[in-house]
Amino acid sequence: MMRRGFLLFFLLAANAFAADAPTSVKRGEALRIARSYLLHEWTADDRNALHGHDADGVRVDTPDAAFSPKGVRPGWWRADQKNVGMPYMWGGFDTPESFDAGLRAGKFAGDIYTLEKRRLLDRAVSKHAVGIDCSGLISHCWKLPRSYSTRELTALCEPLPDFARMKPGDILNRHNAHVLLFAGWEDAKKTRLSAYEAGSPPTWKVLLNSMRLTFLTDKGYTAWRYRGMKE
Repeated sequence: MMRRGFLLFFLLAANAFAADAPTSVKRGEALRIARSYLLHEWTADDRNALHGHDADGVRVDTPDAAFSPKGVRPGWWRADQKNVGMPYMWGGFDTPESFDAGLRAGKFAGDIYTLEKRRLLDRAVSKHAVGIDCSGLISHCWKLPRSYSTRELTALCEPLPDFARMKPGDILNRHNAHVLLFAGWEDAKKTRLSAYEAGSPPTWKVLLNSMRLTFLTDKGYTAWRYRGMKE
């Protein structure tokens, strides 16, 4: 009877874990996926740029080289030449393959973040653009079945109270703002780190950035470990 009760408890616990962590991923896999976005090569043409409203009335500003409004990070990609790195897109959840297919279909290459998009959330996501945003990148790196926002990702994680415990594949999350994939420490004292992110300075694309830990903690970032992460 005790053994049957233990088995029932184990099955219930396993089901609860599965609900919290719908997938599993190894740390090396997560970093390889991030790197595939960082190094993705692609070519667009003039059809893939837009600074205006799409067919559904959603405002789209692609981060192409012609985009350079005052006070906003400038665009970078150029038509009819090789570009490297998937562009940022608000609400984007593309794979490299679906991104390339979207370009061939005439979709727009990326869509920058604005405060208005933050206000509108999903209503500001264009169905006519392709790319990846910060939480979409993390969701793909963790092999999640859909894009989990910065408001949702932590529900799949355990908090890390000590930043020094972070390992590659963990995240630094700022609720309803931005998220980064921790790639590793750059010094023995663990004061500098490298992290993958989408849409952070200097430009609108997937980047591997180097930064001070205090820069992130001062902005309110917290450290988390995905429950489905495998060593």
